[in-house]
Amino acid sequence: MVQKVIKTDQEWKDQLTEISYDVLRKHSTERAFTNDNFPKLEGSFLCAGCETTLFESQAKFDSQSGWPSFYQPINSNVVIETTDTSFSMKRTEVSCSICDGHLGHVFHDGPKPTGLRYCINGSALNFKKSIKD
Repeated sequence: MVQKVIKTDQEWKDQLTEISYDVLRKHSTERAFTNDNFPKLEGSFLCAGCETTLFESQAKFDSQSGWPSFYQPINSNVVIETTDTSFSMKRTEVSCSICDGHLGHVFHDGPKPTGLRYCINGSALNFKKSIKD
């Protein structure tokens, strides 16, 4: 069993950048085309709040939405999906299962093999390049 990461609001503010705090802890959304500048390298995408590995570069694709997009998480245990009815819309919110940080939303308009598009705020992610022998 993986242990949850629980911090006070002040601890999150001290650890995260202002935009990462707003996204992860206050459920904000960054503007499109402002933070999908991750390298086109092999590696992993980690939660900026707790460093849990969420997505692999092989699952990333260019959705042309302005946010990093993935067709699947590394496994189903790393994300939590809940119904989001904010802004008079019904969407599926995606959060980190370890720190409960808001990541983005998942939509059913992605590519094969899943048909899903995990539309994730770039400020909720850190990139870790794969080390090859």
